[in-house]
Amino acid sequence: MSLGAGRYTCCHFAYFFQFEKIDLYLCLSIGDQRGRNMKAIGYNQPGPITAPEALVAFETEAPQLNQHDLLVKVMGISVNPVDTKVRMNFPVENGPKIIGYDAAGVVQAVGSGVSKFKVGDEVFYSGDISRPGTNCELHAIDERIVGKKPTSLGFAEAAGFPLTSITAWELLFDCLKVTEGGEQGESLLIIGGAGGVGSILIQLAKKLTQLTVIATASRPETTQWVKKMGADHVVNHREPLVDQMKALGPAPRYVAALTGTQEHFPAILELVQPRGSIALIDDPATLDIKPGKPKALSFSWEYMFARPMYDMADIEVQHEILTRVSEMIDDGALISTVTNNLGPLSVETLIEAHIQQESGGVIGKNVLDGFA
Repeated sequence: MSLGAGRYTCCHFAYFFQFEKIDLYLCLSIGDQRGRNMKAIGYNQPGPITAPEALVAFETEAPQLNQHDLLVKVMGISVNPVDTKVRMNFPVENGPKIIGYDAAGVVQAVGSGVSKFKVGDEVFYSGDISRPGTNCELHAIDERIVGKKPTSLGFAEAAGFPLTSITAWELLFDCLKVTEGGEQGESLLIIGGAGGVGSILIQLAKKLTQLTVIATASRPETTQWVKKMGADHVVNHREPLVDQMKALGPAPRYVAALTGTQEHFPAILELVQPRGSIALIDDPATLDIKPGKPKALSFSWEYMFARPMYDMADIEVQHEILTRVSEMIDDGALISTVTNNLGPLSVETLIEAHIQQESGGVIGKNVLDGFA
């Protein structure tokens, strides 16, 4: 049912309300957003977080919905390394650029082709780097990359999961091609186990496969953290990896290089089994993979934005991933990776979150509540 401007009288509305209450509610909700302004935080010029007005608060018109879009009232966000990379490097075309690539909130309106969610549903998701981000009051997001928010978590804590969960899941099962429920006798080495992706990757590998998980950490607090996440062994990436790994036993078949890939790449090539697989998520300036040829190694880059950016045929996989993750959280199979809530979203709290993210010392995830 669609409601064209000026086409219906009060009697028509009474009729629709009596016989099609839900459809009327959805259509009216969409109409309620037209012309509405919303709060947002963004940047006008790429640069360091210490620059004057590195992030600015402003008001802008609420987003218009595409066919598959949900309009979500953002109740919680988290900050990831991609936020700081975009802020430092991506030019601004028209007005302040809104970033932020994790959110949880409540559906306010739906596009004409939406079938998975309805107004009032609580959802969580990462997003699409080619569209405006989640550091705003109202956000438009394609339902095919959205999941139902875990009922056991609040909004801010739930917002700590989507980007890292999708990244870890795709890395494990798409890039490394690990078999769910399998891999007995094999091992996975995770370089950088205490960050957001490492924290959830450890858990997924332990809960969904039979892999032995070896994670790297360099400080007492990060070592304790990766053990809490479920790592079977911990090695120090500030010390030679080869000697430590050989002392543990058989070589890993799989390596997830989450940080410092360029620095650790010679050791990774030496350690990984012949016909093993290496997946990475960071951005090394150069990476010579030719030495991996004698071992017939497989290399893969994980980039969770690829599916929404290119509207891939299997884009709904991300909805399915978040559905599984939400169920695992509510079942107690996954524990929270959030370590710090910095309070309601504001320029001040978001700048602090960016500063902490850029320090390289964040364990797990930092989150914020929505606008006060």
